[in-house]
Amino acid sequence: MNILDQIVTDKRQEIALKKALIPVSQLEQSVLFERNTTSLSKRLKNSHSGIIAEHKRRSPSKSVINQSLNVQAVAKGYENAGVCGMSVLTDGKYFGGSLDDLTLVRASCNLPLLRKEFIIDEYQILEAKAYGADAILLIAAILTRDEIKQFSEIAKQLSLEVLLEIHNEEELNKSIMPSLDMLGVNNRNLKTFEVNLETSKTLSAQIPNDFVKVSESGISSVKAIKTLKPFGYKGFLIGENFMKTDNPGNSAVQFIKQLER
Repeated sequence: MNILDQIVTDKRQEIALKKALIPVSQLEQSVLFERNTTSLSKRLKNSHSGIIAEHKRRSPSKSVINQSLNVQAVAKGYENAGVCGMSVLTDGKYFGGSLDDLTLVRASCNLPLLRKEFIIDEYQILEAKAYGADAILLIAAILTRDEIKQFSEIAKQLSLEVLLEIHNEEELNKSIMPSLDMLGVNNRNLKTFEVNLETSKTLSAQIPNDFVKVSESGISSVKAIKTLKPFGYKGFLIGENFMKTDNPGNSAVQFIKQLER
């Protein structure tokens, strides 16, 4: 079983437990459930940097990235740096995140927030809304076409945007539908964890221009962004590059300054 299959197996158990503890009606009563969301895709379209900065404590490929930082300080730092949006990992077992992180970030900044999670059940989309997200991530590798359609349409009803993540042409072909806002190409092979920016270059021509194109993983230099912009990418998800430093916000400031030169 590869790591992705293992995560999904564990996620099914986790969701079953959560559903037993917190009914949907309770999620719908959350103060944040009525909040007007902010469009991440519009911000990306109108931005020079296109950076979606991530809060990520650890990952299966890198183990610990940074456990010591205060999530609120990271959010404020990113906002001050002028990033377009923030991605918040909410998986606990493999990434050290939680839904509480999402709520704390929501209280700390006005950035559009992406809930980064392994979504396999509509319950998680309601959670995203209840805890303050503006957008959700759907991963084509773990969903059928019908599930992508169902989940993206539920997200739309809740005024949440959808970033759909693909790794190859096959996933792209099964996923294209009008209920998506952004298409993200993950340069990391989820089975081997190797990273290759060529993945984004190769797939860019096959992504219709109706969608905001986002490149994810392995974007650790200004050069990488400048290489990908001519291929139509408007968004760049950057996690480890900022999070492995003592001050992710400051790292983002320096990065954006370099980018704008």
